[in-house]
Amino acid sequence: MPLTELILTENVPGLGAEADVVKVRRGYARNYLLPRGKAHEMTPAALRQIDALKQKRAEREARELSEAEEFSRRIEKLRVTFILATGQTGKAFGSITAQDIVNRLKNEIGVEIDRHKIVLERPIKDTGDHEVQIKLHHDLSAQFKFNVKSAAEEAKPAEETPTAEPERKRRPFFRRKTEAKKENE
Repeated sequence: MPLTELILTENVPGLGAEADVVKVRRGYARNYLLPRGKAHEMTPAALRQIDALKQKRAEREARELSEAEEFSRRIEKLRVTFILATGQTGKAFGSITAQDIVNRLKNEIGVEIDRHKIVLERPIKDTGDHEVQIKLHHDLSAQFKFNVKSAAEEAKPAEETPTAEPERKRRPFFRRKTEAKKENE
């Protein structure tokens, strides 16, 4: 397969970052990278632009690192409690997964993190305090500490408070076919 050399002008996942010189197949270059402005052909003029691209890359990486440091501080300050449904013996009916942690972080501090950046060997199925590592940047990770409580523990205080009104019996909202036919006749 014929290959061509290109200089990337922006970060392309799985290929490289700004100012990287990469060899790719001509079709990929011609149909995707060049029309979208993600790369330039390797020419003497483009080689002179590498310094500007390297500066742009350094600025982007510094900005991403500072944002990751801020998110790390906010995540490490946060203390969250998850409720897990358990049986009478204490066995969990469900588990807390990386996606549950992502959703909770998004709701609590407004940070949307890729679930693959959460280092979780297996889903959490037991109660107590837990600590999970979150990779925010290739140089930085945060420790997210949270507590898992049983749903039975949370239900006890709710049972003690008396309710104002007793529940009314609800009638089904559907009618039998025979009743509907009689009304139509």
